[in-house]
Amino acid sequence: MAKLKVGVVGLGGIGNNHARCYTANAHTDVVAVCDINKERADKAAAAYGAQVFYSIRSMLKSDIKLDGCSMCTAGVENGGDHYQATMELLRAGIPVLGEKPISNDISKARRMVKLAKDKRIRYGVNLNHRFTPAAVRAKKWMDEGRLGELNIVNMTMWISNPNESSPWFHIRALHPHSLDVMRYFAGDVDRVQAFFKKGKGRKIWSNVQANLQFKNGVIGHLTGSYDAGGSYGLETCELVGSEGRVVINEACEKLSYFPRFSKEVETYDHLGGMMGFPDTFPSRIAAWVDDLRKKTPPSKVDAKAEDALKVQLVIESIIKSWETGKVIKVPQA
Repeated sequence: MAKLKVGVVGLGGIGNNHARCYTANAHTDVVAVCDINKERADKAAAAYGAQVFYSIRSMLKSDIKLDGCSMCTAGVENGGDHYQATMELLRAGIPVLGEKPISNDISKARRMVKLAKDKRIRYGVNLNHRFTPAAVRAKKWMDEGRLGELNIVNMTMWISNPNESSPWFHIRALHPHSLDVMRYFAGDVDRVQAFFKKGKGRKIWSNVQANLQFKNGVIGHLTGSYDAGGSYGLETCELVGSEGRVVINEACEKLSYFPRFSKEVETYDHLGGMMGFPDTFPSRIAAWVDDLRKKTPPSKVDAKAEDALKVQLVIESIIKSWETGKVIKVPQA
């Protein structure tokens, strides 16, 4: 099978990360890079041997035929500039792997998801934290009944980030990841209750704790911060069932199973050779490439855009809970 021809739109740090993953993947060639910043675009074109463009329109008018495109623009709260570029790509029939958050404007996120559905185009989002051997193994254990009945999902995710771009930057920019992992294990969220705190010297809500009730009755808790990290680590996920408990440390570095009625703990370090969080990017890109190569039905794409929309609905409900002091029912996607 010939290599897939892919493009990358938005050549900041994340866009270059996507491009490096495609370059290293045996099944893809980066043939087009696009950025309104000429210097960034030219630099990327030279690095990846790709044709350079400074607008989506010019890229689509060219003779390059793309099998897929990563959409890595940023904007306000890292989700402000996804809409127009994504809509142009989808209207042109090009499968899109977007960056998270899909959009911090729910109406725009809905329109992107609807357009992809109507045109039956594959549209995924880089919710890369679920693409780890540790998460996949834990999900397999759960599906096999090794945990018994799942009762609780707890997630802690924090990094040191001094960014003060907007009051809700922390919850909207970071926690699509954590909430997607929680949904990966427990399904759709029904109701939320949340509390926020501004860190020392902060103008934004940089710390959050949220209680979640999932539609299947599972309960969960999210702790997140932009005022932690470093020696505190990055991410811990805990699944508590009637027969056992699973803990995933540092997103992918350690997986442990604790049986409820035995002291025989089962532990794996760096399962599948994944050494740390940076390895999640090539893993996620590889899954997207496989979806393209195998012509996976759009509704079956792993971490599809609809999943990302559902996460944003949870996030906006968390914000509403804090603003109103109420338990909020999460809207339907």
